[in-house]
Amino acid sequence: MNLNDIKKNLDIINSVDWNMTPEEAIALHLEWGPLRDLSYYNSRDNDNETVYFVLNTWKKIPIITLVRRKGFDSEELATFRLPNKLEQKVINSEGKHQGVYAVEGEVREWLRKELAA
Repeated sequence: MNLNDIKKNLDIINSVDWNMTPEEAIALHLEWGPLRDLSYYNSRDNDNETVYFVLNTWKKIPIITLVRRKGFDSEELATFRLPNKLEQKVINSEGKHQGVYAVEGEVREWLRKELAA
């Protein structure tokens, strides 16, 4: 799946948790750490599903991945690049450090605009 496929799928767009971070997803589904809100503890269950975007800078070119996590299972629903100008900004900031990050700031704004979310 790519960005255009996501744009056509309102179920996926509506299920995205824009505030979810990779760390919180692990804490929520694998119970490895604290959560942002105690109400999340009530939802720790293998049937619960979380859909969220991450920024992956492990390779030379940063990519955006849409992840679905359910219990111990994790599935990459889509992977795509950023627009050139935004990609260069990421390379000059987060891209200097390899990792998987929450989608924030200009990247989140661009995604929400692209998906009309």
